[in-house]
Amino acid sequence: MNNTESPGLYIHVPFCGTKCPYCNFYSITSFSLVADWLDSLRKEAIIYKDRFAAFDSIYIGGGTPTLLAEHELAALIDTLFRYFTFSPDTEITIEANPDDITLEKPTLLRKIGVNRISLGVQSFNDKELQSLRRRHSAAQAERALERIRASGFTNIGVDLMYGLPGQTQAGWVQTMKRALDFKPEHLSCYQMTLENGTPFGKMSTDGRIKPLGEEEGRSFFLITSGFLEEQGYIHYEISNFAREQKYKSRHNSKYWQHVPYLGLGPAAHSFLEGVRWWNLDSVESYCRALDQGGVPVAGTETLSQEQHLLESLYLGFRTSHGIDLKLLNNRPRSDTILSELQESGLIQVHGGRAMPTRDGFLVADGLPLLFAG
Repeated sequence: MNNTESPGLYIHVPFCGTKCPYCNFYSITSFSLVADWLDSLRKEAIIYKDRFAAFDSIYIGGGTPTLLAEHELAALIDTLFRYFTFSPDTEITIEANPDDITLEKPTLLRKIGVNRISLGVQSFNDKELQSLRRRHSAAQAERALERIRASGFTNIGVDLMYGLPGQTQAGWVQTMKRALDFKPEHLSCYQMTLENGTPFGKMSTDGRIKPLGEEEGRSFFLITSGFLEEQGYIHYEISNFAREQKYKSRHNSKYWQHVPYLGLGPAAHSFLEGVRWWNLDSVESYCRALDQGGVPVAGTETLSQEQHLLESLYLGFRTSHGIDLKLLNNRPRSDTILSELQESGLIQVHGGRAMPTRDGFLVADGLPLLFAG
């Protein structure tokens, strides 16, 4: 386990104005339980206040955190700083939807300490946004980015999605170009997945939506990586790009490097000392458990040495940082496999690390299986 870095703190805000048909993250569209959720979050924070070292990242995700009122966001931040210790340079990220970014909202976010915004744009094409049933338009996304930058934010992330119904590769490049007009410090570019249990997942099963084929998905990925690297961005994780090293998502990097993290709120996950646990995925059940003096944990697992190794390989091969070759000590045929992967152009070995190439990213999930013993 990597214990040399500070842990990260994740807060799940389980409220949305509407449910996107592709999203499988837990959220509800009623706001009647916000006050109860905030009070329960405070109780959960008390449970863990002495379990973790000082945090250096807070990630407020959801759901749609920016739908919370000013006093609710302020109360949330106050709770965190009352019960936990943070380093002076803590990265504080909040996910935002473009239609929530009023003239006043960015200033409010800076006032309560937020220093990084991850804006869920998804597309700058209105037809694509309508097909995704997003609440914002391309013009609203552009206006939101202008307002965030004008308010003084110097660390802005933009989330985009490719593989949308009817989307062409040329249209996808135009969306990326429009995003770059705003010079974001970070870009997340995800291929749309049709998850079971979502409306889009059902439409896929019924044949009303066709997912990208393997070759088409490969083509979109290579276009994305090549284009953004040509524009100077660092492709540091399969779906993530940073304008400079310092703009890599500090918080998300903890997940990929097995650094401890604490998740508060319904459906949030945590990891510490080889143990992972996750919370109940219901606001009502979460609040009830804490009201009754219990913990809102739905499940837990302790990783065996072999599970920990395979997870380290799985997570490491998804990043440009790769894996420490020491992880492969005593693994059957590891030297031979590494040589074969180098010859096939899937990894490069340098400085005691095996790092995936662009082509290696395409098969990253399968690489750990080659070393399973």
